[in-house]
Amino acid sequence: MRTRDPQRALKPSRPSAIIAILFSSFALLYATSLLLPGSPSSSPLPNHSCDLFSGQWITAPRPALYDASCPFHRNAWNCHRNGRDGMPSINAWAWVPDGCGGSSLPRIDPAAFLESMRGRRIGFVGDSLNENFLVAFLCALRAADAGARKWKRKGAWRGGYFPKFDVTVAYHRAVLLARYRWQPVENSSTTLSGDGLKGIHIVDVDVPADDWINVTKFYDVLVFNTGHWWGPDKFPKETPLVFFKEGKPIVPALGIRDGLKVVLKSMISYIEKEVPKTTLKYWRSQSPRHFHGGEWDQNGSCLFTNPLSAGELDLWFDPSNRGVNKEAREVNSLIKEAIDGSDIRLLNLTQMSEFRADAHPAIWLGKKGAVEIWGQDCMHWCLPGVPDTWVDILVAKIKHDFGT
Repeated sequence: MRTRDPQRALKPSRPSAIIAILFSSFALLYATSLLLPGSPSSSPLPNHSCDLFSGQWITAPRPALYDASCPFHRNAWNCHRNGRDGMPSINAWAWVPDGCGGSSLPRIDPAAFLESMRGRRIGFVGDSLNENFLVAFLCALRAADAGARKWKRKGAWRGGYFPKFDVTVAYHRAVLLARYRWQPVENSSTTLSGDGLKGIHIVDVDVPADDWINVTKFYDVLVFNTGHWWGPDKFPKETPLVFFKEGKPIVPALGIRDGLKVVLKSMISYIEKEVPKTTLKYWRSQSPRHFHGGEWDQNGSCLFTNPLSAGELDLWFDPSNRGVNKEAREVNSLIKEAIDGSDIRLLNLTQMSEFRADAHPAIWLGKKGAVEIWGQDCMHWCLPGVPDTWVDILVAKIKHDFGT
């Protein structure tokens, strides 16, 4: 929002101008308050609270802020370059949040946002869905700073530095958040045994992964996630997770979901202790998968041309239906329980993403033979695409929560 130059005092001989300016300023502040949820200072009208996370997609094509040439792209998600069919259709939808007057979500203004964040740092910590999020963010921000360059310090997996604004945005890969390491079966100190057991992945539930343990005071904004690796597809019975605390196996042994509960509790406690109170802390909810007809290794497919309807969502994602895409809501229930009472804010991007079965890379993975090896990608997202709307929401939240 443009602010008045304090060096230019209004002339006392023009009271009507003063009234007009004050009224216009109040109207703009009030309109902004309807778009940003949160504090008492921005309370919307009764029964008209603006919920950025709940709403509907409408057809409203918006030109992307970047193209296939963005240097921050990751090959498998660069759907323009990979020749994915239907890219104009994927980007022909705009998110309209509930209770916000029927307006679609405002798009990020990269220059204005970077200016408001001048000298600050934003970090993402978690699995490849947070990396997917980061790439969309970097490519959008580059529209305001062509001199942006890649940044991989402090243990970051990937990132970008925007010299025009002195802003750093980076991703630290920590798929379980907690530290884990491989131990072959012949060296295992546990009593695990069984046919085909090759070894175990030891998870130290009380120790953060090396990738982010030393950056808790480096960033002004942190966005965490975990969840997509907490399943038998990543850690089958031949190479299971075994949970340790204070260097010793937890007895009795924990199953994978109970282990996730313990890790969430421990990592959130660490975040509250080690991350400064002035740092904005967000936890991104699960990004839903859209495998139809089977799992990724059972010919599951996502060759859709339109979003799902609201009436289809529970059929796809309600855990009681025991479908292959149930994990998002299951993990979300654990995340919400774990962060309750903490100062970590939930970025609940799940429902808005559940609609978008049409927006994954699917068979266009940018590498010959990839589909035969890995199956269709119905988990990550095409870029440009749905994560650009995640970026719009994150930016609105950061601006609101920093009071800018």
